[in-house]
Amino acid sequence: MSRPPTWTPPPRTRATHLQTRRGRFAALDARPVGVPQGTALLVPGFTGSKEDFIALLEPLTQAGYRVVAVDGRGQYETDGPDTEEAYTQGELAADILAQAEALGANGAGGANGAGAPLHLLGHSFGGHLARAAVLLDRTPFRSLTLLSSGPAEVAPAQREKLKLLRDALTTMSMEDVWEAMRAMDAPTEETPTDGADLRRRWLRTHPAQLIAAGRQLCSEPDRVAELAAVQPLPKHVMSGERDDTWPVAWLDAMAVRLGARRTVITGAQHSPNTDRPAATAEALADFWDDAYWTTRTPKERRQ
Repeated sequence: MSRPPTWTPPPRTRATHLQTRRGRFAALDARPVGVPQGTALLVPGFTGSKEDFIALLEPLTQAGYRVVAVDGRGQYETDGPDTEEAYTQGELAADILAQAEALGANGAGGANGAGAPLHLLGHSFGGHLARAAVLLDRTPFRSLTLLSSGPAEVAPAQREKLKLLRDALTTMSMEDVWEAMRAMDAPTEETPTDGADLRRRWLRTHPAQLIAAGRQLCSEPDRVAELAAVQPLPKHVMSGERDDTWPVAWLDAMAVRLGARRTVITGAQHSPNTDRPAATAEALADFWDDAYWTTRTPKERRQ
């Protein structure tokens, strides 16, 4: 479970809802001073939420980007149905495309609205969803970043943990599962506030969403070749220097297969966005800057 360093949004960030043709999604919308040179849509991972990206918001807006982090359907402050069928990968990918449309996305290969170029980032499970969205329709997006998100199903040890969690969620209440997870956690130095916030997020997440996401993480096929064929679309594989969800060697190999930029954040593990946010934000902004100049549309070249 990602542990945001703070749950307080930085200056120039507002908690809001992104209204789309597929419903409302809770969001944090961070704006730079002046006209943004691009917009980034950030998709959280398993058991996560938009708050996982809080520490990235200020440095990315200082780099000139508008940043919108969302709760997916059934995650934390976004409502969702109680049936697993509502959380198939296709449904969640369609939600991302609707979010892009609502942001007035303008990708390298075409325009959906009149907005700024849209960069898509997915963390962990969110990376699989972002990949699925791009495979459905790449035109809204100027670039794709897969943050600590691997080529296919998670490592065997993680599959065992996810199976245990799925079994628990089908027979126990969210409160009971939370208490059981906390009892198994190694001691941490998190503050009581952090613990209360994590608990509130867990209890507000739909168990059907967690069960469906856990099942997908244990069965996701390798779609790297499909994604590599999506051109032109700059791709970025980021991770910490250690990762027990997808081994770093798997991520290295995936980046080669994709022809993607590869960034390893020193001192970070599965969540560079919370472990080393300044270094992560710097690498993202550098990639987005380069993606803009290499994929400008004819209209942008004339300006």
